[in-house]
Amino acid sequence: MEILVLEASTSSAKAMLYHTADNSFEIACQAYDKNCGNGAVQNAEAVYESMISAGKKLLSGRHVDIITLCGVWHSVMLCRKDMKPASPVYQWTYGGAKELCSKLRSDKDYPNTYYQKTGCMVNAVYPFFKLLLMKEQGINLSEYYIHGQGSYNTYRMTHKRVLTDCMASGSGLLNIHTKNFDTDLLTELGVSAEQFGNLTQYNSIHPLCKEAAAALGVKEGIPVISANPDGGLNQAGEGALRKGVMTFSVGTSGAIRLSTAQPALPDKPSTWCYLSLKNWLSGAATNGCGICIDWFYNQVNKKVLSYTELEQNTGITEHSPAFLPFIFGERCPGWNDERKGGFAGLAPDHGLQDMYLAVQEGVLFNLYQCYRILTDLNGSPEHIRLSGGILHSEKWTQMCADIFNHEMEIGYSEHGSLLGGAVVAMEALGILDDVQNYRPDIRHKVQPDEKKRALYEKRFQRYEALYNTGF
Repeated sequence: MEILVLEASTSSAKAMLYHTADNSFEIACQAYDKNCGNGAVQNAEAVYESMISAGKKLLSGRHVDIITLCGVWHSVMLCRKDMKPASPVYQWTYGGAKELCSKLRSDKDYPNTYYQKTGCMVNAVYPFFKLLLMKEQGINLSEYYIHGQGSYNTYRMTHKRVLTDCMASGSGLLNIHTKNFDTDLLTELGVSAEQFGNLTQYNSIHPLCKEAAAALGVKEGIPVISANPDGGLNQAGEGALRKGVMTFSVGTSGAIRLSTAQPALPDKPSTWCYLSLKNWLSGAATNGCGICIDWFYNQVNKKVLSYTELEQNTGITEHSPAFLPFIFGERCPGWNDERKGGFAGLAPDHGLQDMYLAVQEGVLFNLYQCYRILTDLNGSPEHIRLSGGILHSEKWTQMCADIFNHEMEIGYSEHGSLLGGAVVAMEALGILDDVQNYRPDIRHKVQPDEKKRALYEKRFQRYEALYNTGF
């Protein structure tokens, strides 16, 4: 059977055509153009059309049996009652609510109370605070439907206003214990749960509407699985909806995630906890990963050296500069969206290549900092499945294994979320009995270099000291 997975990510639209007969697949990606907006504020309809375009090009008139949708956590938009967009889509990267969150964090009780209910931090990344900012700006939120790009895409394809509980968990409005919208938070915004659409489970299905069918070039009525978040689907695609398997993605941003049988919340807010496709996810996310790499390449390196040339260095030494990857603020572990980043320990003999390696190292140190908190809470994983743009660099991938001092498993597809969408569809088709039982093949394993362990431990201590003191 043929499965079409459509994803609207932060910076591009993606499509996968999965063939269940031999478990092979085809991929199409389409970077967003200027009509879609930037990485923080986007045009919902233009993003939707980009996703449809990627799917249509991949299909080329071929038959498809089921469609499943993928989006990103933490986006939010307002729609009129006819479901026409009344605002842009504010992505997780939009920081308009930073000052508001800073004020709320000064309250000694509010941040922890909010965290223990939602599993989310008081941070501008979350839609709840974006909506609270709109309310403070004088917008009457009760007059609108409230969606994210994912649920908007689901509506455009099915004419159903639905939102999976896994996607809703990243809004900062869902109580992770009751699995429903928190009534106190709804009251704080002056809105009702109905404005977000009906909460559904990860496998809810609705028929493809006539308009979307024509746009894709397929038959009307094909079953469509509602949009789930890329982070949740990545767990499914990496076979990590079971205990002991950690997913680790290093792309534009970074994330590490573990499936848990119950909500996992440390006493001090640091890591997040959302609903999973099954059970819960305990995880951490960082802003500065590939986005820091691109920042260095474009703004510091000025495109003088290629990415390959930047890596042609003898490697990290004890005297290499350090880098705090908070150019775009901080998510985990401190959730300080006003934190600044930059280099420390630069010497006259350090060049672009030394600085570039420091950026790669700093990105991973931020994630390792989160990893230590996460494993203290949940225990160490047996397996770590690495994915994302980091895999384009063998040196950076090896650095990752060395810093974490753990074997990194790499699958056959870098598109774990798309593959996860196919896994959910295979369960719906009866090909899989349960998404938790999916086991992907491992293409390659990267072993840590024990000779580097002492070096990176010493450099991480330096990183932590810089983090704690700031500069």
